[in-house]
Amino acid sequence: MNAIIIEDETLVAKELVKKLAEVAPDIRIHSTLSSLKTARTWLKENAEPDLIFMDVQLSDGISFELFQSFSLQCPVIFTTAYNEYAIQAFKSNGVDYLLKPVNKQDLKTAIDKCRRLVQNKQPLPIDVAALLAAFAPGVTVGQKEKFIVNFRSTLLPIKTSDIAYFVRDQLIYLCTFDNLRHILDYSTLEEIEEVLNPAKFYRVNRQYIVNGNAIKSVHTHPTGKLTLKLTNEPDSAIDISREKAPAFKKWLDT
Repeated sequence: MNAIIIEDETLVAKELVKKLAEVAPDIRIHSTLSSLKTARTWLKENAEPDLIFMDVQLSDGISFELFQSFSLQCPVIFTTAYNEYAIQAFKSNGVDYLLKPVNKQDLKTAIDKCRRLVQNKQPLPIDVAALLAAFAPGVTVGQKEKFIVNFRSTLLPIKTSDIAYFVRDQLIYLCTFDNLRHILDYSTLEEIEEVLNPAKFYRVNRQYIVNGNAIKSVHTHPTGKLTLKLTNEPDSAIDISREKAPAFKKWLDT
């Protein structure tokens, strides 16, 4: 079977490839695609694969949008960090799904199901409208519920609500309220901004994105500049420029 992986987190994609080699060595991964844009280009230029592994939330949108542009007939296994709210929508559409981090036995079971569909030439009846509607009440597009990090050769899901801030310090890190710091497989803070809830996280300067719940106090300066103190780091001092201060104060008051 030829397959493609549509996944915007490199670590997760690599781990999936590794597990596929263990549970289904006959599956050939033709390409790993990191966005809706690259997936659209690939699907335009190549024959439909036998199987697609598709992350639900990508950096530039929800992967279900691909079904509005392409009449895909092959089985699809969705991988998602989201939880129960969308599972019924997956079931009702006859598609399979895996929660991150992906369990090998669950992966094997999903692949076996897809093999039967391919052998019997049974396309999956995907109701795109129903899948998109399932996401509207629970999570708005662009709001990521979990980030996957690599900790001692293990992939760990970190809830976004447990993250105090993101920081760029040569590499991109997240820091939890428990003061655990993990490297993220992102190139810029802009990429992270796109998948966060803007009501809960704020890009305070070029180096930091801060969770509103992590702000302990805001110190004002005669120059108009602001300095943040964080609940999890008593000695913290994160500056916000005079130009950005009015917008930040408005955001903080909402």
